Amino acid sequence: MGRSLKKGPYVVQRLLEKVERTEATGNREPIKTWSRACTIVPEFIGRNFAIHNGKTFVKLYVTEDMVGHKLGEFSPTRTFRGHGGKATKGAKK
Repeated sequence: MGRSLKKGPYVVQRLLEKVERTEATGNREPIKTWSRACTIVPEFIGRNFAIHNGKTFVKLYVTEDMVGHKLGEFSPTRTFRGHGGKATKGAKK
């Protein structure tokens, strides 16, 4: 279930201020954030982010198609190591 339309998108105010600050200074370095629940708004387009996945920071360049999604959707938290089976059992040894 999504967020109520009358409330609007969930955007961390501090992150929005950081985006405005980098826009004013012209800084191209990624903006580090732990806020995975933050919704991507049009002001984020063309910016670099470093989103924490619980272990490391995953770099992300925001494009137009990402507006409306959450930052955490583009930073996977789990590492897929393959399914079990004969092939993987032999490779592990």
